[in-house]
Amino acid sequence: MAQEPDEDFDAEGGDEAEFEGGGGGNKKKLLLMVGIPLVLVIGGAVAAYFTGLADPVIAMITGEQPVEEMAAEGAPMADGALPADGAPAPGAPGAPTTAFYELPEMLVNLNTPGRKRNFLKMRVTLELNSEADINRVELVLPRIVDNFQVYLRELRLEDLQGAAGMYRLREELLTRVNAAVRPAQIKDVLFKEMIVQ
Repeated sequence: MAQEPDEDFDAEGGDEAEFEGGGGGNKKKLLLMVGIPLVLVIGGAVAAYFTGLADPVIAMITGEQPVEEMAAEGAPMADGALPADGAPAPGAPGAPTTAFYELPEMLVNLNTPGRKRNFLKMRVTLELNSEADINRVELVLPRIVDNFQVYLRELRLEDLQGAAGMYRLREELLTRVNAAVRPAQIKDVLFKEMIVQ
């Protein structure tokens, strides 16, 4: 009879060990179910930040573009008021009209190391402040094309990757075209077609 209580004690101890072991497994499962998605979300956010995909969201959250810049660009104010300079909002009577000018198609080889050659084929449209600027663009069109060609030939494939690469390319082309057409002003460079081969 003395041995029977020892067996009961071992059986109870075994049950406790099984219970504790099962609880540890549940904690591991919970950690995996919460930890892995959390790591994926954080990793995705970091990747979006570094590739430039999160830039519009960050600008919207931080309010990067002040009201003064919006007024200078001629954007209508949120409450429908006129910009600070008193100019009419775009589309209103007396407001300047926007015009577009399509540049000829450009084909350039990119700056690539080694024997393999990569080409960039691009069609661009310029957004002008008014139709009166079209004459100025046509007068200096050879200079615009030359400025674009010289810049594009120095690009590498890495420079064109991602949203940040496209944004930098747009800004560089806008700077070059505005320097060529001065005193006229180009609002934006719009990509109609862009093929890297």
